[in-house]
Amino acid sequence: MTKFQLKNFFKAAYELSLVFLQFLIISLHFYQWEFISQKQIIQVGPFSYLVGFLIILIAFIILLVAITDLGRNFSPFPKPINNRNFVNTGIYRFTRHPMYYSLIFITFGVFITKLSIYYLFLSISLALIIKFRISLEEQYLDNKFKNYLLYKNEVKY
Repeated sequence: MTKFQLKNFFKAAYELSLVFLQFLIISLHFYQWEFISQKQIIQVGPFSYLVGFLIILIAFIILLVAITDLGRNFSPFPKPINNRNFVNTGIYRFTRHPMYYSLIFITFGVFITKLSIYYLFLSISLALIIKFRISLEEQYLDNKFKNYLLYKNEVKY
């Protein structure tokens, strides 16, 4: 393997590992391990449950809008699909990564409904993984689309 091939191999492996970890962390929200403490930080009340549910609902709606706005440009991977367009309309006029932020808010909403250290850990872990994904995706977008830097300066988050 040449240095170039090795570099591309590690970049692809990094990209796949971020996608895998993201889906793993999301799936862990639906399964409770018996050997991991589900101890609540404080007792869940109706107010925290309602707030958490509203956060989940709003974030899920934003996620669906973001996926719809992307249309055929949607991909679970950070690297843009070949022969696809750069989307800066719809919800993407206001935020660069609404799908990623929605996922973070959904997991945070789950944490609010459960108030357990386990779900706090999952929320923080997902936020970190998404931070790395955003960084990688923006490198790809900078390289592929000439107007991405202008968009990035106009739309801060």
